[in-house]
Amino acid sequence: MKTQLMPRLLSLLSLLSALLLQQPAMAALYTPAHDQEIVQELPNRLPASARAQRQELARRPQQLSLALATAQAAIGRARSHGDPRELGVAEAALAPWWGQENAPPQVRLLRASVRQSQHDFAGSLRDLDRLLAQASQLPLQVQAQAGLIRASVLQVTGQLAMARQACESLTEARFASLGAALALPAQACLAELRSLSGEPKQAAAELATLAKQSPDDAWLSLLRAELAQRMGDSVSAGSRYREALAASSGGDIYTRGAYADYLLEQGRPAEALRVVEGADAESDALLLRRAIALKRLASPLLPAIVASLTARFEAARLRGENYHAREEARLALEVMGQTQPALQLALRNWAHQKEPADALLLQRAALAAGQPAVAAQELQGLARAGWVDVRWAANLPGRQP
Repeated sequence: MKTQLMPRLLSLLSLLSALLLQQPAMAALYTPAHDQEIVQELPNRLPASARAQRQELARRPQQLSLALATAQAAIGRARSHGDPRELGVAEAALAPWWGQENAPPQVRLLRASVRQSQHDFAGSLRDLDRLLAQASQLPLQVQAQAGLIRASVLQVTGQLAMARQACESLTEARFASLGAALALPAQACLAELRSLSGEPKQAAAELATLAKQSPDDAWLSLLRAELAQRMGDSVSAGSRYREALAASSGGDIYTRGAYADYLLEQGRPAEALRVVEGADAESDALLLRRAIALKRLASPLLPAIVASLTARFEAARLRGENYHAREEARLALEVMGQTQPALQLALRNWAHQKEPADALLLQRAALAAGQPAVAAQELQGLARAGWVDVRWAANLPGRQP
């Protein structure tokens, strides 16, 4: 959704209606034959309680507690279902305060969260840094949430030393009253950073210990799966991914996408296809994996999926969104065979975010384009810093997996 503040507050019902009815760029006009004709069925219909909440906020847009609750719920749905329209709903809910540098702390916290999801990492960090500069005036819960988001943004952008400091600060005695609700994610954060700093085995052991304390935690299972995959333990990775899916009642968008990627790497596109079908199948992340699986299965359904994704990415560019480079690069590389555009997109993506998946994409795009040196220097730097990922280490000059 747009990162700029809307010039005036629209009612949430009007905004939501416009977003849901929005068509891809350059789509042909179509007029239904009669009023009862169903043009498109949209997934994830809002529960009655959420509709009522948004209707009430439309009547009382200045009601802070109602705006905060509406925005928080929308952010949760955006992350769970991979629907960026919900980020626009959250931004609209906070519109009366969105442009205020000294907005209420809870507004700045949610604004930082929206900006993080929109890949406006610099804007998110500005909000969080200013917020934490006033930490002594904030409730512990707000401090903790701001600290966790800040650690996440720093990690995604490759600022690992600062991310470690952010995680360590959350283990201080002043947060003890928050108990396991904070202690567990803070410890998991430190373990994940350790896995990127030359200590993957110790990190795996720490995550396993945390998993014993919280055996039904889908997020921990996902972290363990991704680490096992980077360490080359495909059997454990598969088990942990299935645990994550089971613990989250079938998995959220990220979990299903990550498991589909694992299956694709294992040469099991038919299974990957089943993982991404069903609920939320039309989200960008799952539609991309569907396209890759269909490509490998030589399915006649592929062209329609490619056309849909291409139109979505073009529409996102027209809206000024800048957080689809990873998905665009994968579409170009793994589906369309456009190696040079894929490499340029992978480089653009790497300039903004530096997660293991981004490093792997950069190398694969560089190799496919016949320019391995473009990625080799970056990846050699990661290897020296202690990153372990057998998927790209084998292709570095002078290194063994």
